[in-house]
Amino acid sequence: MIHPKARSRLRSTLAATCALVLLAGAASPAPLAAQEGAAAVQDVTVTDVMLPLGGTLLKAPKLTASGTRLSKEDLAAILRPDSSEAWEARLARLDAGSLTIPVLTSEHAGPGDDRQTVTYRDVVARDVRSGRVGELTAAGATVSAVAGPNRGTGTYGQVRATDLDLTALSRLYTVPGDGKGPVQRVYGTIQVSDVTYSDARGTTVKIARLNGRDLGARQVPDGWNGAFEIVAAGFQGPKDRRPFADSAADLIEASALGSLEMHGLSVSDSDPRGPILFEIDRAAYAATGPDAGTVLENVSLSRGSLRAHLGRLALTGVSLAPTVAALRAAAADPEPRPGFSDAEMHRLTPALGGLTLSDLSVDLPPDTGPPKIVPRDPHVPSRGAAPDPTKSASAKLSEPKPGDPLAVTIAPPSTPRVALRAAALSFGPLQDGLPSASRLTLTGLSLPADLVAGAPIIGALPAYGYRDLDLDVVADAALDEKARDLSIREVSVSGRDIGTVRLTGTLGGIGPELFSGSLPAATMLMFSGSAKNLDVTVENAGLFERFLAAQSKDLSLKPDELRKEYVTASLLGVPVILGNTPAAKGLGAAMGQFVMKPGKLVVRAKSKEPAGIGFIDIGAARSPAAVLERLDVDAKAN
Repeated sequence: MIHPKARSRLRSTLAATCALVLLAGAASPAPLAAQEGAAAVQDVTVTDVMLPLGGTLLKAPKLTASGTRLSKEDLAAILRPDSSEAWEARLARLDAGSLTIPVLTSEHAGPGDDRQTVTYRDVVARDVRSGRVGELTAAGATVSAVAGPNRGTGTYGQVRATDLDLTALSRLYTVPGDGKGPVQRVYGTIQVSDVTYSDARGTTVKIARLNGRDLGARQVPDGWNGAFEIVAAGFQGPKDRRPFADSAADLIEASALGSLEMHGLSVSDSDPRGPILFEIDRAAYAATGPDAGTVLENVSLSRGSLRAHLGRLALTGVSLAPTVAALRAAAADPEPRPGFSDAEMHRLTPALGGLTLSDLSVDLPPDTGPPKIVPRDPHVPSRGAAPDPTKSASAKLSEPKPGDPLAVTIAPPSTPRVALRAAALSFGPLQDGLPSASRLTLTGLSLPADLVAGAPIIGALPAYGYRDLDLDVVADAALDEKARDLSIREVSVSGRDIGTVRLTGTLGGIGPELFSGSLPAATMLMFSGSAKNLDVTVENAGLFERFLAAQSKDLSLKPDELRKEYVTASLLGVPVILGNTPAAKGLGAAMGQFVMKPGKLVVRAKSKEPAGIGFIDIGAARSPAAVLERLDVDAKAN
């Protein structure tokens, strides 16, 4: 959902831009018969034009129509603010080779106390024919919001639009429809350059260039002007959400955009806790074709010593159909309600086919611990060495002698870096706002091992000599809502010079309510969930040898001696702990073989009961043997 303040700015900006187009098009062509009966082509100027369009008031001190057959009186009558004739009919009678407006002001009131003024300079519409404008340009504009919570100022550079259909624009904004008619294209292309806006809170937004293509829409029941007003008013407090939901669904379904591309976006904020700068080199959206989807390139964020950079992010298969369906359901609610429940918010989530990103890096703030002391570089000349003419006298006098306790340097604080070479996330169809399947892959996740110190299992890696970790991660699962089964198709973690752990399995008693985020649902999982099967694969790539070396040193044993003890513990101790069943002995034998020659260990466990072993039974079991006797277990090594 769009934040109310963002909706306000968007609505004001669209209204101002569309109002500019509408006024500029007030000289659309007349039918052929009218042209033949009119006076000779001439230039006509009218002054003090004022046009109210919903909550927007347009003012033009001077407007000149060149190459028109209309008289001054005809043009003034068409632009009368109190005319009872519809804009669509008036536009059909106008024609001009060009329109020139030196200064055009758009004043918009609302929502609430917001007041926004946009002043355009040197507006020119060319080749106005049959209700369409071939080209519309403006040299620039200034924006001022002088009241309300969104106070601020800004500027636009050059604005250019082509193939404008002003009749369609006026019809969309002022004439209600059923929302099911054909899409009416408003413009072919639009370009805006050098946009800057700063608000009273210290946030500045800049856009170097914005390009759009093929913007159109359908008529909606309240008209676009009325629908914008309803959405901007929101549903906060005691307000009934139904009008908001209905109009929001109308606007989403009725909008059509071919493509949009933005270059040089930056958002800076003078936050007292530290200035923030967010930048995107390029953001692009395309509705169809090989580039369909949304792409962000060269995204960066900085705040103090924190630095983050993302090379590329792409979203594909995005659909707002679930959002529209949830809004329609809320609008049809027989009882008024002020907001949306957590379950409804889940259903408002758009469908997403996939997300990919590449070249992500995050430079974390430097370690704030005690400074690190390291030996002096032996290549640095000490006292008594040949003098370096580039050094000052004071530097020579302060240089310590070789072997002096001061003959050290203080290393600057280290800056930990977390990097990710590539990532991909894909989703299956939504069920109650939740994907029926998902797959996450992380490739080339690198980070200092110290960052995971203290974490379960992986937190021991620094003690085994690992300084930097290079990991690949896969998580792939699917939810069968009817069977209430969660299939863990793969969960794996692989590390360079470490190895791989891979899990697959099936959990029963799992439904969509588990992912609602509510504590009762998570608690019920303990009573309803069960384990049906689980396969575990462990592949060693160096971790076991490091573990053995570290343990040998701590226990003052040779690695081969400690290895033999672990083999004995696996062959004899594991079966005793697990009840000395054939399955326990097989598991102990496989573990002993793996310890003797660390390679690959595979353990497969399946419940003897079709419904699986309940989580509550596992938690309440008297011993591991009580659980193992309810499983079919197969274990193999190497």
